[in-house]
Amino acid sequence: MTHRTSPNGTEGPLDTAYDTALLDLDGVVYAGGDAIAHAVESLAAASGHGMRLAYVTNNASRTPQAVAEHLTDLGVPAEADEVITSAQAVARLIADQVPEGAKVLAVGGEGLFAALRERGLRPVESADDEPVAAVQGYGPDLRWSQLGEMAYAVNRGVPWFASNTDLTIPSARGIAPGNGAAVEVVRIATGGEPQVAGKPLPPMHRETVIRTGAKRPLVVGDRLDTDIEGAHAGEVDSLLVLTGVTDAAHLLAAEPRHRPTYVAADLRGLLVAQPEVTAADGGFRCGGWTASAASDTLVLDGDGDALDGLRALCAAAWTSAGDGTCGLDADKALARLGL
Repeated sequence: MTHRTSPNGTEGPLDTAYDTALLDLDGVVYAGGDAIAHAVESLAAASGHGMRLAYVTNNASRTPQAVAEHLTDLGVPAEADEVITSAQAVARLIADQVPEGAKVLAVGGEGLFAALRERGLRPVESADDEPVAAVQGYGPDLRWSQLGEMAYAVNRGVPWFASNTDLTIPSARGIAPGNGAAVEVVRIATGGEPQVAGKPLPPMHRETVIRTGAKRPLVVGDRLDTDIEGAHAGEVDSLLVLTGVTDAAHLLAAEPRHRPTYVAADLRGLLVAQPEVTAADGGFRCGGWTASAASDTLVLDGDGDALDGLRALCAAAWTSAGDGTCGLDADKALARLGL
């Protein structure tokens, strides 16, 4: 895939250009259990226009049924088979390598245990239960003793797996440690390296393709290093929404594999055409804004919609950075946009 130097524009709304939206959940649809502003009505509208909605999450704590019920309660009707989790992806990864019915030491939430059972594996909770594999997934009630069991098993040579390695997870109260933080604890204690299934890695992409059958998918996410990188690795288009972990400054500094196809403030971006970014006057224009790179600074002129200004800045920053990351000062430009 060639390196992206600006966000793309479209002639029509995204929900008519793609058959399936592969939606991340935390930071995109909800945060801390509550719906993010504009998410419910935007998804209802996209579905009404014929776009299929699938929910793809690195959070392995809950079962697909529980996630679907939560979405339905929020006003987004969903069925369990429309939810794909990193727990399902890691369970398939393990099942491909161990005998059917094998014992697997599991640390995480009910979603991980259910996914292992779905693949014919037997979850256990102690390293002394002679597991043939050990797997970590996010669980909000994680105990230090569980990390100890994982370390004991890995130090004995048991193959180690992780549903995902997201270091943080958004919540209603802010950003909290994610499964990747717990994985790091075991890594420090063992010196080991787990096989990881979740976004952005191939096992999650494979699980998503198997379960959705999408032909023209659009990945929708809030994280550059999981959602957008996963789309890049799978060679599919992506929409970054600024309702979760990634802010405007991180987006401007994105390396090539972290650059989304489209950028929107929130899920309303599914319902509209994406504005085009064009080269102009030694810089890049989008809407009423023109952005350029001057010396060690990104410069922004004009006025209009803040997201158009950000798109123009992305083009200036990404073009300047080439194959690397942009180190130009963007503080004044972003301040003009209120971002």
